[in-house]
Amino acid sequence: MVLIVSGLYAQAWEFSKEKDGIKIYTRKAENSSFKCFKGETVFHTTMAKLSMYIGNVDNVSWWDKNVREIRVLSKEPDKNIKYYLLYHVPWPYNDRDLCVEARITIDPVTGEKVVSAKPLLDVVPERKEIVRIKNYWQKWTLRPTGKNTVVAVLEGFVDPGGNVPSWLYNMVIVDTPLKVMRGIKVLVEDKDQ
Repeated sequence: MVLIVSGLYAQAWEFSKEKDGIKIYTRKAENSSFKCFKGETVFHTTMAKLSMYIGNVDNVSWWDKNVREIRVLSKEPDKNIKYYLLYHVPWPYNDRDLCVEARITIDPVTGEKVVSAKPLLDVVPERKEIVRIKNYWQKWTLRPTGKNTVVAVLEGFVDPGGNVPSWLYNMVIVDTPLKVMRGIKVLVEDKDQ
């Protein structure tokens, strides 16, 4: 008898770099030439303060500076958010857009919060001059480990679509979790503690 378990032989995460207390990993994505990313860090803050930013689509001013537009399609706080993003991409590439559904779960015993995002297809009409990102996932796992300590893991994958060469994308993908996690650290960690 042969037992096949999906993901059993998934490629291991490969360490890429560490900066400002953030460890970055990548691995080859299944059926793609683009890599997945993972960032791990410890935030020295409360879960409540961190939740003001992660999983909260009402507070997005800290998001990527290349986001030209964000439109909330629907939301149930701490449960489900659907939104549309439009990204500016430097020439010679076309701008990208993405419709996202983010599901939020909070463990009532441990306080662990998971925000899992995937693409929403056929919700917002595609525009001819913009490349729609259709193959995407992202997952935040936030685990409180003390009064002012939260262990955070950010994992994700984006196939940018269009004509972006995988070698170029794979060179810069390690900067995505680093930039995001560093930006949140600046917002939530009180330097006077």
